Amino acid sequence: MRPKPFERPGIIRHLTRHRGGRWLRDLVLGALAAASIPVACAGDGSLERIRLPAGFVIEPYADHLPDARTLVFGEGGTLFVSTRKAGAVYALRDTDGDGLPDTRQEIASGLNMPNGVAFRNGDLYIAEVNRILCLKGIEARLARPPAPEVVYEGLPSDRHHGWRTIDFGPQGRLYITIGAPCNVCLREGYGQIRRLDLATGRSEVFARGVRNSVGLAWRPGTGELWFTDNGRDWLGDDLPPDELNRAPRPGLHFGFPYCHVGEVPDPEYGPGHPCTEFTPPALKLPAHVAPLGVVFYTGTQFPARYRGQIFIAEHGSWNRSRKVGYRIGLVHLEGGRVTGYEPFSQGWLENDRAWGRPAYLQVAPDGSLLVSDDRSGAIYRIRYRP
Repeated sequence: MRPKPFERPGIIRHLTRHRGGRWLRDLVLGALAAASIPVACAGDGSLERIRLPAGFVIEPYADHLPDARTLVFGEGGTLFVSTRKAGAVYALRDTDGDGLPDTRQEIASGLNMPNGVAFRNGDLYIAEVNRILCLKGIEARLARPPAPEVVYEGLPSDRHHGWRTIDFGPQGRLYITIGAPCNVCLREGYGQIRRLDLATGRSEVFARGVRNSVGLAWRPGTGELWFTDNGRDWLGDDLPPDELNRAPRPGLHFGFPYCHVGEVPDPEYGPGHPCTEFTPPALKLPAHVAPLGVVFYTGTQFPARYRGQIFIAEHGSWNRSRKVGYRIGLVHLEGGRVTGYEPFSQGWLENDRAWGRPAYLQVAPDGSLLVSDDRSGAIYRIRYRP
């Protein structure tokens, strides 16, 4: 495939040769296991290693996006891409109608871990660690982006698990994840999902007992919230499992820090809190796969068996003796109940070495599935082409 003008095949691979670059920074921050080899680039043939079901193909969509994370489309077709470590938000446009972006613009920079982005009524919302920003009418102002407006400041400022995921629910309220500022601890105001009424500035706790959720999705037709949650560390290679949770109503408690996945009492906080008190997950994922982005497939390009099903980006383990994750999982549902789970796309992990880390997912207007890779600084497109 011919690269778009802003794509620079090999540039990220070149940068990671330098010991002071992002590769070393990730290493210092604790991602030693995940960062064991230099980063591959979407344009260097590495995608040929990815395995998919018959009829599917994966291809470069955009490159040269350091630490690409959350993806969201605007009403005018602009794809907005957040970063976490780079502190910037980008806008990608397809101006020639071929389904691939050919322009890229940095529309905000110098931000405090802007992981989450959400779009509503022409405005782009960006979650920093301790506040929510808004770029008003951004799609009409890409050439001269407005200064971000602060619309909410009532969030904790802790950076440990402080990167927020945000999304608008069916009734227009903004849901915000508040991760625990620790591996496992009991701190008031943390380990929860809040929802915010932007019109009044009032927020409320929607779900509790959520250690570190970094992926939100609403089941089409029902308005049920489904979300991923990363389990605690240092209970061994296989405990506790990570989670996919279902929250059909507010007020549920999912167990953290007392009980994990509905059946594993925490050795420190579990005594006196039986697991039967809490809501178990809809699906137990393998321990340490680190589920991030989650989407319901709402397109029509993929075959019928994939429609209405869930895709999960498994970012990959960082402290397991043998790595797991680094793939995209497929969750099968029937009537809102999980009936199966299987790998959909894998190959970013080879011989216990990872060259990429799927982070977030987005269904594109044409029904393809976009995948951000914050390890390679790239976005990929998965299409069905029988």
